[in-house]
Amino acid sequence: MLCPWRTANLGLLLILTVFLVTECIHSEAEGAARPNNSLILQNSKENLTLDFLASSSSCMDGTQITQNNSALPTEVNTSWPILMGKNAVLHCPPIALKCLIIITWEIILRDQPSCKKAYRKGTNETKETNCTDERITWVSRPDQNSDLQIHPVAITHDGYYRCIMGAPDGNFHRGYHLQVLVTPEVTLFQSRNGTVCKAGAGKPAAQISWIPEGDCVTEQKYWDNGTVTVKSTCHWEGHDVSTVTCHVSHLTGNKSLDIELPPVAGAKISAKLYITYIILAIILIIVGFIVLLKISGCRKYKWNKTEATPVVEEDEMQPYASYTEKNNPLYDTTNKVKVSQALQSEAGTNLHAL
Repeated sequence: MLCPWRTANLGLLLILTVFLVTECIHSEAEGAARPNNSLILQNSKENLTLDFLASSSSCMDGTQITQNNSALPTEVNTSWPILMGKNAVLHCPPIALKCLIIITWEIILRDQPSCKKAYRKGTNETKETNCTDERITWVSRPDQNSDLQIHPVAITHDGYYRCIMGAPDGNFHRGYHLQVLVTPEVTLFQSRNGTVCKAGAGKPAAQISWIPEGDCVTEQKYWDNGTVTVKSTCHWEGHDVSTVTCHVSHLTGNKSLDIELPPVAGAKISAKLYITYIILAIILIIVGFIVLLKISGCRKYKWNKTEATPVVEEDEMQPYASYTEKNNPLYDTTNKVKVSQALQSEAGTNLHAL
């Protein structure tokens, strides 16, 4: 026979088990009917992001969505060096023209007022402010192409260019720091001061180096148009150097020139000193010639002095004496007086003898 208290415990245990099973079933049914709140919030965020990208991609080119599915950056700046004389085309942010409201190009050049070129899609109207350079134009009609072109590029086009595109999603900017490059004119020559290598009117300034290295002095001259002339003067005293090379480095390209040095490379003899040496040499030659003439004359004089004086014979003097007697009246008178006295003396002697 069963005990009453045991039967009551078994019945209570059965009722409790049924209640627990019912609660579990009810909870699972509610969980299936109501999703988790966090999951709902996450799904809603993903849906909003996808909707934003879809709406943005409708006004952007396919290249404007990056690999991490982020939107186009609102501003991009680029440094662009370009050679003078070339053609430049500046691009706006690649946004579809159907989504644009307004396109504005802002041009800031050195020593000039800011220039603005604008196009409004709603009115199909273009407007320019302070734009005087006819070489800066739209590539084509702004309602077909928003790019800007410079044809051709000059030194005065060095500056900052920015395209501003207004769209329903906001404004997008793309800027260019345009750096105009000018190729320098390279020359290599000899001067009184040494060997000179010159890179004339380049932009930016060129760099000059020598092979082999020497005793060099480098100078720079800045011009009003932004170009720079670089000149390097070198000497190679005390070195056995016959040929040197000037190497010019520049953003537009490098160039090297060779030159043969004179026999005395880098001699510091000025033109005045050289002329002085020539004059002294000429004076020494003249003085030496005069001294030589004097020495030669003295020797001749001494030789003539030491020569024996010739003896004049009596017979050789007789013709002169007879000539003198014949042609000298005084001599004739004296001679007559002497003859007369001799005759008288002789006559007196004869009388005395008788």
